[in-house]
Amino acid sequence: MSTQDEIKEIVTAHRVVLFMKGTPDFPQCGFSANVIQILKACNTTDVATVNVLEHPEIRQGIKEFANWPTIPQLYLNGEFVGGSDILGEMYQSGELQTMLAPSDQNA
Repeated sequence: MSTQDEIKEIVTAHRVVLFMKGTPDFPQCGFSANVIQILKACNTTDVATVNVLEHPEIRQGIKEFANWPTIPQLYLNGEFVGGSDILGEMYQSGELQTMLAPSDQNA
């Protein structure tokens, strides 16, 4: 399986996926830590995380997958949402909380 296929499988297997440096308990960069705090503030608990520091091929491949040069990267329902700055703006506007609400609440 190619790295791109592996990434596609990860983002489609989970509703919310965060590619980050480190883990939610021990983020290894400030941007990843920021996104974890934003997700916690949104009460999002169903996040699958991928520590790109443990997977160098995914670390490079995810940048190509989304055509986005930086990590962290958040995916929702298989679609790229954004990185730290974009997620911060979306959180401030309330858009992110709406997007991350369980689907039964969006009905």
